[in-house]
Amino acid sequence: MLGIRLGKNLDWWLVLFTLAIALLGLLAVTSATHRSAGHEYQKQAVWLLIGLVGMVATASVEYGRILRFSRYLYVLNLVPLAVVLKIGHGAKGAQRWIAAGSFQFQPSEFAKICLILCLAAYLAARVEQISTASTLIGSFLYIAVPMFLIFKQPDLGTSLVILAIWFGMTFVAGARPLHLLLVALTLALVFGGLWHFGIVKQYQKNRFIALLDPKADPGGVAYQLRQSTIAIGSGDVWGRGFEKGTQSQGKFIPENHTDFIFTVIGEEGGFVCSVLLIGLYAGLLLRGAAAMTDAVDLQGRLVAAGIVCMLAFHIIVNVGMTLGIMPVTGVPLPLVSYGGSSLVLNLISVGFLLSIGKQRHALIF
Repeated sequence: MLGIRLGKNLDWWLVLFTLAIALLGLLAVTSATHRSAGHEYQKQAVWLLIGLVGMVATASVEYGRILRFSRYLYVLNLVPLAVVLKIGHGAKGAQRWIAAGSFQFQPSEFAKICLILCLAAYLAARVEQISTASTLIGSFLYIAVPMFLIFKQPDLGTSLVILAIWFGMTFVAGARPLHLLLVALTLALVFGGLWHFGIVKQYQKNRFIALLDPKADPGGVAYQLRQSTIAIGSGDVWGRGFEKGTQSQGKFIPENHTDFIFTVIGEEGGFVCSVLLIGLYAGLLLRGAAAMTDAVDLQGRLVAAGIVCMLAFHIIVNVGMTLGIMPVTGVPLPLVSYGGSSLVLNLISVGFLLSIGKQRHALIF
């Protein structure tokens, strides 16, 4: 009975866009890793199936029931973020994973959806006061603790994602644009101070410097950016063909199955495949925006706003950095980049959008 009711009220366009992007991502991961001994594409397929189960499960549950436990969810979210700083698995200067054998779990990925849910409940309970500076600052302090723990890993990219989520959700909740502008200016000054006093890591600085002056780090981040633009440009209109990209198959692009997966699509699928992917993302975001607009309550509207902001930030920054117009921040491309935590998180997030849309249809019918 639940399956029939869920199928009747489901936003099938949102499902279609999601599946199309995920399958295109699986093809890209397969092309980038088919010569690897790690069997990444097989693992990605397994994570995709797990994520789809999570999406269906989330879509089947009324989001309001979950938000009732937001206080406990907030505390529960802090535990793995704190644990990973002590016993987490490190790689390339960052300590972001909790490892159990061959299984690796990245708490900061799931912290995003947890914070969206918790912040939605927090803001909905204070919507009458959100236009005041004190309430806005209180909501920022609410996310500051988990954001600080993520920044300490260090993970600047995810910290910026959480900021984008906060700005989007507080704006939808009714915060004054002037207050948000003042917060943005204050954060820019704080970041300048962190940069000046060396709290921002040197490799993170290099990512910003390389965007403005590629010659400043020719063997590091600038190398990635240069190879990335060469790969995408060489794809021309129709691309070089599946598993035939010279840059991606020749391993000239570091992390071409994770953060730089768009280069594989651009080189092997060309302009046509790149535009197709961006079009699918546009459809996904538009359906997410529709869920936000049609939500039956403020909590649903805020959850949808947070998810749309999260996805949009990831897409814009990731595609932008592969094109050399955004700094390299290490954020994955949603539903496409290799990684179980990210893939499952994004599919569960889509499940929440489906749940929000389902509530509206349930009231209508």
